[in-house]
Amino acid sequence: MSQLFQLVFKATGETLIMVFASTCFSLLLGLPIGILLAITAPEQQGGIIPKPLLHQGVGRVVNVLRSFPFIILMILLFPLSRIIVGTSIGTTATIVPLSIAAAPFVARIIESAVKEVDPGVIQAARSMGSTSMQIILKVLIPEAMPALVAGITLTIINLIGYSAMAGAIGGGGLGDLAIRYGYQRFRVDVMIASVIVILVLVEVIQVVGNNISARMMARR
Repeated sequence: MSQLFQLVFKATGETLIMVFASTCFSLLLGLPIGILLAITAPEQQGGIIPKPLLHQGVGRVVNVLRSFPFIILMILLFPLSRIIVGTSIGTTATIVPLSIAAAPFVARIIESAVKEVDPGVIQAARSMGSTSMQIILKVLIPEAMPALVAGITLTIINLIGYSAMAGAIGGGGLGDLAIRYGYQRFRVDVMIASVIVILVLVEVIQVVGNNISARMMARR
């Protein structure tokens, strides 16, 4: 039992590190792309700086990246992981493909959240002489925050699933533990413990994210 606890505790820590770091990096990558997609959309779709060609071009790149299965993308990004962190396996190396895989998903979530902002609020800001940058920073992002929190919650849950899949090719964390010990060494107790921890993490994150989003909605 003591060995099982140590194994699961270490693997859970690795999973949390991967998920937390990749969430931060995917937000850094996806946030500007999502806002760009939202503001450059055609005017009838709510774009405040309509640029249809740019919108279509960026949108297609995002769609292509989203269509890649994660394990294939991770293998393709082995060289990049090796360049950035010096290795292509392990917890640290997995953060690179996790971040890149989640960034297009984050971008679409942010685009959708920003487009849900009431056009009347944007028009009111325009009538008061606000610039496009002021509208983005002081109107669009604050007004879209509840939807953004809900989207980030979904992103974190997806990243937990991705991190588990990464264990199949040496990514570390709970997925790696379940495969190396639970499957290859026939340790059913390790497999069950890994699955339970993943389920608990997902449930806790979902509940916390829903509560934060609901409180933001209540304050508006």
